[in-house]
Amino acid sequence: MKKRILSALASGALLLGLGLVAPASAGAAPYCGIRWGSLPESSSGMSSAQVEDLRPGRHDCFDRLVVDLEGDVNGYSVAYVSRVSQLGSGTTVPLSGDADLQILVNAPAYDSRGDATYSPRTPSRAVDVSGYRTFRQVAFTGSFEGQTLIGLGVRARLPMRAFVLDGPGTGSRLVVDVAHSW
Repeated sequence: MKKRILSALASGALLLGLGLVAPASAGAAPYCGIRWGSLPESSSGMSSAQVEDLRPGRHDCFDRLVVDLEGDVNGYSVAYVSRVSQLGSGTTVPLSGDADLQILVNAPAYDSRGDATYSPRTPSRAVDVSGYRTFRQVAFTGSFEGQTLIGLGVRARLPMRAFVLDGPGTGSRLVVDVAHSW
């Protein structure tokens, strides 16, 4: 009888204990609260704006590339691709890193006279991203028929997002963020 009572008490304590243990979460918390994915992001439309500059930025949880335009950004496409190819020629643009991010801005990097509005000294290394956690290389591949293509070599296929900010002044900015981790 004592064995049955002890067994029943032990079973009850076990069941009670199991009820007090919090269930395991379905997945780990997102890195830095980031809930982005790695699928393409885009906005349709052409623009009379002109690409004027590329600027990188470092943040605690992601690296950022900003494309400055004089005028409104009306269209862009940002996607991981197996390789970035130059507009017009289709020539492969070699990029450092284990993943290639293609940034297509529906705006030229030249004005109405055909003069360059953005022309980095070294297009294959348009901006310096040495020491960045995620970015490996930024290549300005050029403009063709009103579109500008930028190749971004990153450490791995990581979460990314793209969005447009107004300003300063009459300009706008296409912002591309790539997380440091999943």
